[in-house]
Amino acid sequence: MSEHLLLAPLLESYFRRRLTKQRNATPATVASYRDALRMLILFAAARLRKKPAALALEELDRDLVLAFLDELEEKRNNSVATRNARLAAIRSFFHHVAAADPASFGVAQRVLTIPIKRTHIEVTYHLTKAEVDTLIAAPDPKTPRGRRDRTFLLFLARTGARVSEATGVNANDLQLERSHPQVLLRGKGRRDRVVPISKDLARALTTLLSERGITHYEPRPIFVGARNDRLTRFGATHIVRRAAAEAVAISPALADKPISPHIFRHSLAMKLLQSGVDLLTIQGWLGHAQVATTHRYAAADVEMMRNGLEKAGVAGDHGVRFRPNDAVLQLLNSI
Repeated sequence: MSEHLLLAPLLESYFRRRLTKQRNATPATVASYRDALRMLILFAAARLRKKPAALALEELDRDLVLAFLDELEEKRNNSVATRNARLAAIRSFFHHVAAADPASFGVAQRVLTIPIKRTHIEVTYHLTKAEVDTLIAAPDPKTPRGRRDRTFLLFLARTGARVSEATGVNANDLQLERSHPQVLLRGKGRRDRVVPISKDLARALTTLLSERGITHYEPRPIFVGARNDRLTRFGATHIVRRAAAEAVAISPALADKPISPHIFRHSLAMKLLQSGVDLLTIQGWLGHAQVATTHRYAAADVEMMRNGLEKAGVAGDHGVRFRPNDAVLQLLNSI
């Protein structure tokens, strides 16, 4: 086997040069792609009964990658979206392989022919204002943890931040002393944005910073865990689930909804839309790269659709359905 087909040098050049230097990928992207390729390599090592360092590139062929993707769905119960995200990382690596090592072009090209699987677009769930308020009020304001939890939930609900954006905010990202407070959010793909802060959130943040002895100008995390380290995604999810468990007693309907940090983002978007805010403004607020992503909120608002039917004067009665009298047409119509 020729030396240029060894896997390790290609992996190193991919992460150190292509992703980091050439594409200037964010740390989150690098971590996501690293995890996907690590999982693939561990799968290949177990399947071929080799150590990861002994794997050759040509052993990561199309059949092995397909088997890996099947395992993600069938044994790990990953969604199609997660499967496609792993495949995107693998394809990115093999694009680099094709360019960096012409001798490996055939191997890379066969992997690159693996298609992205079509995924089912699920309904976008959101909470009512009363349900959001119930969740925010669930933590105990008499304890430091409860005050932190309540401020974190309020931050998610009022800013529409992604969980990574909320946990990544530092004190110097806040401008609370302005007549119109705002916060800098560092979004996906290096798309930073500034969003307004409501009065109740500004008060809660001021109190939290004062309690922790942090000034507005320090580059220190606002939300921290039990060990005073920056709050993690897992910690953020735990805060939301804990609040949901307490809030169900007051609002039983919450038990039937998929409560997660992201549902606050959906709920704010729906509230803005129902208040008459245009899609482009909501797109900028949420940090969507394309307005098509924001448009799903309009598609999810059944009440707006119903009002649209009433304004358009569309009747609910159906006309007589066409009934074919030809045998072949009847067959096709029944399918």
